[in-house]
Amino acid sequence: MAAQVFNTMPFSLLYHKYMIPVSNEVTSMVLSYVEEKTNGRPLDMALDVGCGTGRYTLPLAPHFKKVLGIDICDSQINVAKRYNTANNVSYMVASAERLPVENNSVDLVSSGLAAHFFTIDKFVNESVRVLKTNGCLAAHGYHPSSEIEYRDLSHGLNTVMSEMWDTLCQQAYTTGLSEAADHMLNQYHTIYETIDLKDKKWIKDIPVKYQMSISEIFGFARSLCTCQILLEKNEKEAKQLLAQTDKR
Repeated sequence: MAAQVFNTMPFSLLYHKYMIPVSNEVTSMVLSYVEEKTNGRPLDMALDVGCGTGRYTLPLAPHFKKVLGIDICDSQINVAKRYNTANNVSYMVASAERLPVENNSVDLVSSGLAAHFFTIDKFVNESVRVLKTNGCLAAHGYHPSSEIEYRDLSHGLNTVMSEMWDTLCQQAYTTGLSEAADHMLNQYHTIYETIDLKDKKWIKDIPVKYQMSISEIFGFARSLCTCQILLEKNEKEAKQLLAQTDKR
């Protein structure tokens, strides 16, 4: 169901514009971990799996000779190519369970905001196959909750928004996305446990702050696949939810 939603050009453009901004904190953590494990050797290649529109692919470009972003959805890849600003970054359609690169050829396999949709054991096995000795695998997502801070209105704003988030999250459990939702709610701990590697870290509760307007917050809501699923399933209910929340 999620793949069908993501594989439309209007949604891919919406996703590219409004999905929460790239976390510099998380990107720095990943790069520091790679540098530590590779002992400062030149980094040849990074593979961004489930790259979407390339939002987490491009920040890797200055640190690797070559970066390849892959996604199962044509429209996501088409948008990524449209907004590609780095000469050493390329994109192609491919699945997380069958990585299109050779054995022992990659320094970093990265997946930002996507691993909860993968068949994890196959993705991990493929990652181990393509990684060089001391290569790194990094998967990160976000917890589907947030707090709004604005003057003395924070409590009221959070009450209003939490009701909308709860409604959108419920869509995951009625449309076959319950496993993906569970991965996000437990902060990828299940995914972490599945990775059968001795040297690994699970980092949770990473605080990230963004300055966003109300219109950007609603754009973010509409960039969630659960919101798009609700719009397709019951357009009237979805638009009413967004309109009522906006008014409040």
